[in-house]
Amino acid sequence: MGLLQTTLAAIYPPSCLGCGEMVDSDFGLCGSCWGQTEFIGGASCDSCGTPLPGAAIEGVIHCDDCMRDPKPWAHGRATLTYSGMGRKLILQLKHGDRQEIARPAAGWMRMAIQPLITEKTLIAPVPLHWLRMAKRRFNQSALIAKQLSDMTGCDWCADLLQRPKRTLSLDGKTRQERAEMLDGAIRINARRKHRILGRSVLLVDDVMTTGATLAACTHACVAAGAHQVCVSVLARVTKDT
Repeated sequence: MGLLQTTLAAIYPPSCLGCGEMVDSDFGLCGSCWGQTEFIGGASCDSCGTPLPGAAIEGVIHCDDCMRDPKPWAHGRATLTYSGMGRKLILQLKHGDRQEIARPAAGWMRMAIQPLITEKTLIAPVPLHWLRMAKRRFNQSALIAKQLSDMTGCDWCADLLQRPKRTLSLDGKTRQERAEMLDGAIRINARRKHRILGRSVLLVDDVMTTGATLAACTHACVAAGAHQVCVSVLARVTKDT
């Protein structure tokens, strides 16, 4: 096996996820691309993951938006801001068929979610409507959720949630317009309802903008008997991105 791995490495040397340059190990970023990736460190909102000024402090803090309009889930974490290389990687994952990006994405997210999960946590991705799924062939959030399950040992359910109502793109819509468009758009899969009763659920998505989709998912989980819902996203859209 060692010889095979050495041979494969010689033929297909590890390359940067962002630019394709050679790097030391698989699923990594070169120094330049790493510098263009804005990881969220220090203080951040406990609900939506938005980075806040200053260093990390003990206790729960919230951004102004979440204090004015509290999110329905218990805790939320984001790993990157949706800018620079972070945005490029997500677009490549969603639209460029770069499914290998899901593994390092989950690795980056794992550290942020560790305090939110227990051995009984059920991980579930935000669903796609079946027409979008047929066009794209995969759900990028499900790819990340599966990797998080493998890394944490938590159960996961790819089809816990369903999206029976097709919605237009939410880009550019107001918070109210997003909420109205998503009304009735997400439900619990009746065949999977038994898996959620009394359990904590970790919802996984690639990007959070207003949080309307995650809110709809949260309401569906709570109505089906979830004990608690937390959310984890790879990237957070911020006001300056």
